[in-house]
Amino acid sequence: MIKQHCDLAVERLEACSGITPTQALEEALRYRPFVSWYAGFLDEEILGMAEGAGISLGEAYLMQLRAELYHQGSAAPETNAECTTFAVLPEAAAHGTPLVGQNADLPSFYSELGVVVEIVPDDAPATLMLTPAGQVSYIGVNDRGLGVFANFLSCGGWRVGFPRYLLTRLALLHGSVDEAVAAVRGVPRASSRNLIMLDAEGKAADLETTPTEDAYLEPDEEGLLAHSNHFVGEKLLGEEERTGEHLRESQDRLKRIRALLKAGRGRLDADAMQAIFRDRGSLPHPICRMPTDDDSSEDVITFASVIAEPSRGRMWVCVGPPNEHEYRAYAFSSAQSETPDTEHN
Repeated sequence: MIKQHCDLAVERLEACSGITPTQALEEALRYRPFVSWYAGFLDEEILGMAEGAGISLGEAYLMQLRAELYHQGSAAPETNAECTTFAVLPEAAAHGTPLVGQNADLPSFYSELGVVVEIVPDDAPATLMLTPAGQVSYIGVNDRGLGVFANFLSCGGWRVGFPRYLLTRLALLHGSVDEAVAAVRGVPRASSRNLIMLDAEGKAADLETTPTEDAYLEPDEEGLLAHSNHFVGEKLLGEEERTGEHLRESQDRLKRIRALLKAGRGRLDADAMQAIFRDRGSLPHPICRMPTDDDSSEDVITFASVIAEPSRGRMWVCVGPPNEHEYRAYAFSSAQSETPDTEHN
């Protein structure tokens, strides 16, 4: 699966951005010093993954850097990659259990590459994560009760630096939202990224980032927080590069999920969020995206959906559009006696 991911990523990069495989591998390794310096453990994982999968180090790094490399090509960045994220505080959730999660939208071939991995280091929190095979960081939770999910954002000023996908694992080294935010602010970021986070104390926050700035967003007065793929924080509104239909698409999804969360307030649990993530009521810009919704060459779908209860160390994952596939429950192997209830499977 890792080799398949690598081949597809290289092929798509050349087709869409005009970057040759040789150029792509050379460019990818320019980011390695930033990973080695600020998160050496991730460089070790990437090295080990390359050796285990029988690919070059450049190929292994390329899978962590798809969006950054697109920005260096002759074509426009991949603005069609969409995601919808949410966080629910205890006072808005059923039974007082806070939730966080995401519908992750990528080109359809990623539905063949989605895996759930548990990473248990000797000297850091364990991590439970949904990710495309070969990508060492995407979205998930740690065993200290922190959940981190993310959205694509478009802005100028992208540069060689710490890769956007790896920010999740950097944040998951910590146990609180405040510590995670400080970690993300402490690295020279290569690109823009939105991170929505929830910790075991029931604190949630959304951090919109550019390479050099960020905007910190808190839940509304009803204990609800959501995001899509455009800047919302007033500080960064001028950074927005989405226009026209791309911007309207993101705005429509955000409006829809906010309305659904508000309507379900007080009854929101894993089952309720599964129903929300299956929603297509905002067509032609639905939360759950199908191949037939995209008339461009991107063929973007909801390749995976994840709903997490970080304070309980568990999450529900659906690979493929959730209106056509079932969610499956996952928990840390160290807590098998507390696995999720079967009715959520």
